[in-house]
Amino acid sequence: MENYANNYVVVAVFIVLGILLPVVALTVGRLLRPNKPNALKQTTYESGNEPVGEGQVRFNIRYYLFALMFVIFDVETVFLYPWAVAYNKLGLFVLVEMLIFAGMLLIGLLYAWKKKVLKWNSV
Repeated sequence: MENYANNYVVVAVFIVLGILLPVVALTVGRLLRPNKPNALKQTTYESGNEPVGEGQVRFNIRYYLFALMFVIFDVETVFLYPWAVAYNKLGLFVLVEMLIFAGMLLIGLLYAWKKKVLKWNSV
């Protein structure tokens, strides 16, 4: 019983340190830095040149959809790789689970294809 309590104490210490150290570092940095704002320091800096044009650029919504599709299939790879490495030890049940997972992703891909999400047209 004591051994389990020691494990939780170690985890608690790491959590406290993980929160406390960045907070202390940021607070000390804020207290020690010089704070002399002026109008020149508040201007936009663009590689040493005067800023040209508007500061915000509008991107096509298609970039968002492609990025979302990439993230979905990238996460699929994260799940498939460990399964493929340990395939021989896991058995038939895990194979069926992974086929269901891949099938759901395939259904999502077919749905995106049907809705023409993958087609790049000028909107």
